[in-house]
Amino acid sequence: MPPQTSTSPTPENQQSLLEKHRWLVFVLPMAVYMLIGSIEPSPSEPGGKMLRLAIPYSAYPLAYTAKIALTLVAIALVLPGYRQFRRQPGLLTVFVGAVGIVVWIGFWYLSNLMGLTQLLTQLLGYGSRPEFNPLKELDATPVWAWTFLAIRFFGLVVVVPVIEEFFLRGFLMRMVVDQDWWKVPFGKVTAAAVAVSIVVPILSHQPGEFLAAAAWFGMVTWLMVRTRNPWDCVIAHAVTNLLLGIYVVTWQQWVLW
Repeated sequence: MPPQTSTSPTPENQQSLLEKHRWLVFVLPMAVYMLIGSIEPSPSEPGGKMLRLAIPYSAYPLAYTAKIALTLVAIALVLPGYRQFRRQPGLLTVFVGAVGIVVWIGFWYLSNLMGLTQLLTQLLGYGSRPEFNPLKELDATPVWAWTFLAIRFFGLVVVVPVIEEFFLRGFLMRMVVDQDWWKVPFGKVTAAAVAVSIVVPILSHQPGEFLAAAAWFGMVTWLMVRTRNPWDCVIAHAVTNLLLGIYVVTWQQWVLW
């Protein structure tokens, strides 16, 4: 019998693919995350309407868990591409992340006090966040409730900072600087790139978080220019998200995630 050959990609083939299609490293995980996220249900409507599905709100934990699992697969596929960035993050990044939670919560409260949240929501017609409280919605199955809370924190603190920062700063901002974006040193920016680093996150968040997103992402863009290290941006994002998650659970502000 002829020897059987493996159809799974070898590390050499994987590296070759990533070198040929450099954008995959930065875009693929984010694309998977957004694609699966688009079918998640919310309190006001079922998920997957574009695909003629009707995913109930009670299935949100399964939909979110599937999103994180598939995004991790995408990260694993492009992981060799992350090795081009080998610098260790500095202590400044932790400080920026800690200040970031004050900035985020502060501007969120300000938007609510000024009535901007309600006004912009009505004008723009944004959908709501899932606002899923596993300790309430899954109280009949405490083990699953706490397991999903852990999964939610893992997605918030580990997965999102990596995929969002690498997409925004590793690809999108560099592409604005030059068509041959992979030749642009990380941390080199133009006025257009700075604008993109603020406008794109604003549009991807809820109206009540527009001011917070503008201030927070602008601050991390400053960190990017100062240190020229993507892992500083990732860690700062992770620190802020960790503190945000703790705030949400402690103060029952599920509207923020």
